[in-house]
This record gives sequence, structure tokens and C-alpha cells, in this order.
Amino acid sequence: MQLNITNELNSGDKSFVRDRMIEFNLKHFPDDLKGRYQEVNLFLKNAAGQIFGGITGEICWNWCEIHYLFVNEELRKQGYGKKLLAEAEKIAKEKKCEFIKLDTLSFQAKDFYIKQGYEVFGTIQNAGRHKHYYLKKGIIH
Repeated sequence: MQLNITNELNSGDKSFVRDRMIEFNLKHFPDDLKGRYQEVNLFLKNAAGQIFGGITGEICWNWCEIHYLFVNEELRKQGYGKKLLAEAEKIAKEKKCEFIKLDTLSFQAKDFYIKQGYEVFGTIQNAGRHKHYYLKKGIIH
């Protein structure tokens, strides 16, 4: 049998790879952590439903991972990012997560996350000619 590598947008194939990886991972996690997956999508909207920012991420096994936190530029430094992050942390606590992890670039929000109690646990130099930071915060139950 000859196999070929393709580079294409195919949601069915993407789901196949993701689902097989999850299936493999489940063989290695304790039973009490199996099935612990939930998307976290928090949005900052006005009364008309217009979006101004939000957080997207997921709860996976015993942690919460934040993929994106964004607030429109004109609304920054007004506490909305802090409120979004606090709501994500509340959800993580309710779901009995042990920590939250996220990443940010040097021109983004490292200092903001540190003020919220996150600690840098890793860095990559020259990520798009910037520094890439990985941060983590323990969750107290």
C-alpha cells in the first residue's frame, strides 16, 4: 500500500485525526478524568448583541486552556479582560480544574496575565521575531 501526504482543508479528516488522538489519550488518563472536555466561549457584547471581545478555550481533563482572549482596542484597560478571565477561572473552578494555561507574545498581554496571578513557565525566542510566553495559574478549590 502506498500512502500520500496531502495538505487540504477537510473537516472530516481533521475530526478523524483529533478523535483518534483523543481515543489514544483516554487509554492513558485515569477514569475520573475521562470525558472531561468542554469548550469555553465567553463573549463581551452590548445589548444589541454586538461583540467587542471574548475568550475561547477548553476544559480538558484537569485543566482549562485559554486559546484566545481579545478585547477591542478602544475598550482595553477598562477591566473587561480581567472580568473575562475571572469568569473563565470561575468555570474552571466549578469544573474542578487544577490549573489554567495560556500563551501570549511579547507585544500582547504578558504583564496583564502576571498581574492576574499567572506565572511564566516557558518561553520561545524569535517567534515571529518576538518572544512567546507560556503561562500557568493554579486553581484553588
